[in-house]
Parts: sequence; C-alpha cells; structure tokens
Amino acid sequence: MNDIIRRDPRTEWIARNRLHPEHDAVLARMGGSAPAAQWMGPNGIIRRNPHAVGFIGPNGIRRIDRSGAQTANAGGSARRDAAVAPTRRQIRIETPAFYVAVVADMPGGRLSAHDRDVLGLARQLADGASDGQGAVLLVSFGESREEGLGDAGVDRVVSFTGERFEGYVPEQRVTALGGVERQHEPRHWLFPDSSLGGAELGRRLAVRLGERPATQVWQIAIGECTGRGAAGSMDISRRLPRIVLALPECAEPVSDTTHAAESIAPPAALPQALRRIEDLGAVAVDPSSVALAEAEFILSAGNGIRDWDGFHRAASVLGATEGASRVAVDNGFMPRHRQVGATGTWVTARVYLAVGISGAIQHLQGIQQCDKVIAINTDPGCDMVKRADLAVIADSSEVLAAVVELVEGVRKEQRNAA
Repeated sequence: MNDIIRRDPRTEWIARNRLHPEHDAVLARMGGSAPAAQWMGPNGIIRRNPHAVGFIGPNGIRRIDRSGAQTANAGGSARRDAAVAPTRRQIRIETPAFYVAVVADMPGGRLSAHDRDVLGLARQLADGASDGQGAVLLVSFGESREEGLGDAGVDRVVSFTGERFEGYVPEQRVTALGGVERQHEPRHWLFPDSSLGGAELGRRLAVRLGERPATQVWQIAIGECTGRGAAGSMDISRRLPRIVLALPECAEPVSDTTHAAESIAPPAALPQALRRIEDLGAVAVDPSSVALAEAEFILSAGNGIRDWDGFHRAASVLGATEGASRVAVDNGFMPRHRQVGATGTWVTARVYLAVGISGAIQHLQGIQQCDKVIAINTDPGCDMVKRADLAVIADSSEVLAAVVELVEGVRKEQRNAA
C-alpha cells in the first residue's frame, strides 16, 4: 500500500452539484455541511441563501429544484423525505387571543397547493403577533375530504354544508362569512386570489364589511403587504388591511408543526340571502377545446409514446385535455399550441398525467404549479419520475389501454344499473 490519496470524481461532482439528491449527504461525509437557508446577520437582519431549495426571490418566483426535493408538490421523493423528515411538534391553542380566518377554495373537497400557501401565510400572522397567540380559523363550504387540516396549520374549522351552500351561491356564502365575522371577529380575513371562488368571495366580503382589501398579495412583512399592480408589471406596498387576497407561493406551507383542527359550530340562525343568481349546473365541454392554461386535467405525451391512436383515445375516454412535450411537438405528433413547458404553456392543472416524458428542466418549470403529477415511464431514474407524486414504471401503451378498459367497464356497469 502506498500513501497516494485516491480521488473519487463522482463524489466530488456531487459535492459541487447542489441540485443532486445526494448533495447534502456527500457534504456530511466530507466533513462539511449544507448551507443554511437563513441566518441572523451581525446587524440583526435575517439573511437568506438565494441558492437554497424553494427560495422565493424579490420577484416572487420560487427557485426550481430539478432533483425533485422541492417542497409543496415534489411527491416523487416522498419516501426519502419521510425517512429524514423531523417529527412534527404538536400544538394545541386552548384560548386564542384572536383569529386569522382563511376561506379556502378546497376544489373537490381537498386543500389545493394555493390553499396551503395561504394557510402558511395565516400561520405567520397568527404566530408573529406581539399581543398573544393567535389561531388559524378555516372556513370551508361543502363536504370536506381533507384529512390533513392539522398538518396544514389549522387550529379551528367552521364548515357550512347542505344544499344551501352547494353550487355557485356567492350571496349565501357571503352571508355565512358575515355570521363568522359577528361570532369570532377575526383580526384578518385571508382568501386565495384565484378563479375558483376565493377572489370573488374576498371582494364581496370586503364590500359587505366596508373594508379596502389588498389583492394580488405575494408577501407580508412587518405590518405591510406587497402585491402585484399595473397588470403584474410592478409591486405595490401598503399597510396590511383586514382582508387580504393572496397569490400562490405567498408563503411556505406549514411543514414542522401539527395543529388541533378542532371543529366548531357554525353561526346559528343565519339570515336568508336574496338569491339573484340561479345555478343551472355544470355544462359539458369538449376537453380538446379547453386551453392548456385553463385545463384542470391534462394528459401529456412525450417521446416515449408509440401508439398515438391509443393516446388520443385515452384522452377522449378520460375527458382530459391533451398536452405534449417539446420533442413530441418538434417531431410533428402534436400541434404547437399543445406544448407544455417554459418554451410552451405554463399549466396549473389539478392533475397532470405525463406519459413517456423524461422531464427536461423547461418542462418541469411549466408544470411546477400543478397540484398532482402522475408519471408513466419505463425509466425509473428520469427527472419526471422524481418530480411525480405517483409514478408507474411500465409500458405506456399497456397502461393507457388498461385504464381505458377499466373506465369503460365502470361506465357500462353504471348504465346497466340505471
């Protein structure tokens, strides 16, 4: 044996590549440590590391993590995160000094990524007050299917259910919010500034209470809020009002604490609101006519697709809007307006099903705001599988054919039962 020190080029490369999934572990083995996300500077100001995963810059844009370790929607690394995630602190607030009310969209009865961001913002307002411990009060409409309200930072829950609050009934819902206002007198009202109902309800409640709301808010700090203005071309700062309509990624979702999420009774004897609008129900829309930016369910094809007829049939049976990667578009299999990604269309679908897409960085940028990402691929190590909340490692043609057969079988049974 000689005294020559042998180098490991791969380990050195991982140590230099901060986006590699093993970067922190390699630094620890080499005697170093991962850079801190934030620390206190000598002048008392909190300094932040702009290279940290999930860092939100001054323009409100979150850094992209290609490794799949980014929080909020990076379910592809769930097993790894579960192994290293610290135990959540259990918090129970018996007598809150005040309430911060959040009216969540909860599409399908579950919290969206936007809802969780707003709850994280509410948690900051409730915990950062100097006059006592506040509690986050979640106001929801309709049946809830969400089981993780406590993990999202909710201390109390008020649910309004029944036919009176089903469908598009903004007058009824604002009347219910007025009852919450009289019963609990929240210090702040927070709404997701979205097209799913939060934006409209927030503005209606502001008119009802005579408040001047802050809209398009993406940051709150030291009694002030900053929101988008002039069609998103500039930021406007003002004193923090009672009613805030917040954008996605306005704050980090709660990740280190679990709260009680206790149900409390809704206000009794709500006055009957005058119904000026009649909800006639949902209108059937051809998924192929829906723009990618507005689609809620997207079936997207990549270079791994071999049976294009089967792909189009699957999209039709599932009722999904078709999308594609840049490679599929460049090869002429899909039109240019169906391209998803930074070089195509940025999408915000509730479900994004990627079939045969390896996951180039431009494509991952375009789907970063999708709630749930499902990947079907034969390569278990591709970036799309790492990014996905659920991955199926199999041939895409066989999986799509099986899904179509299953869906058609269920529909046939429903028709026979009817």
